[in-house]
Amino acid sequence: MKEKIRDTASQLFLERGFKSITMDDIANEIGMSKKTIYSEYSNKTSLVEDCVMNKFCDLSDGIDLIIAMEKNAIEELYEIKKYVMSHLNDEKSSPQYQLMKYYPKIHKNLKIMQFDKMHNCILLNVERGLAQGLFRNNIEPEFVARIYFTGMNSIKDQSIFPINRFPISRLMDAFLEYHLRGIVTPKGKTILNNIINSNQE
Repeated sequence: MKEKIRDTASQLFLERGFKSITMDDIANEIGMSKKTIYSEYSNKTSLVEDCVMNKFCDLSDGIDLIIAMEKNAIEELYEIKKYVMSHLNDEKSSPQYQLMKYYPKIHKNLKIMQFDKMHNCILLNVERGLAQGLFRNNIEPEFVARIYFTGMNSIKDQSIFPINRFPISRLMDAFLEYHLRGIVTPKGKTILNNIINSNQE
């Protein structure tokens, strides 16, 4: 029962945002009484937290599987981006922005977890790219990992990148290309251009 509530709520939050979805909406979508939901979750905040942390764990597991495939470093980043976007419904409702605004404590905890995950992921990616001759050998992996995390969070700020002008999927593509063009070797640039050209076809 708890899993059904969490899965339904997560989908609704991603589609329409944390603010607009009520416990009544979730109960109606499932076809159960609100009282049943409250028997599993004491309030909406505890439900939001469970949904957010569960989604984070699911995404982390999926990212680990992609990394385990040992693709080249450039392809790996595009595969991770594609995977994350497919599981976040293109973030049409910008859930992370709403989470920061209406549930700051949950957002703060999530951001710490995201940093740890992304930091390790990008460090491994940079090391692989260096070993494969795809990234310049004069880059500082620690700097690259931290600036990537900072940039990824900044592009989700709608006061800087309004969603009506910068759809999140296009923004993610632009940011990833911007990141990679700054660190690739000529060999890496060839692979990057091939991926970009195939994505545009």
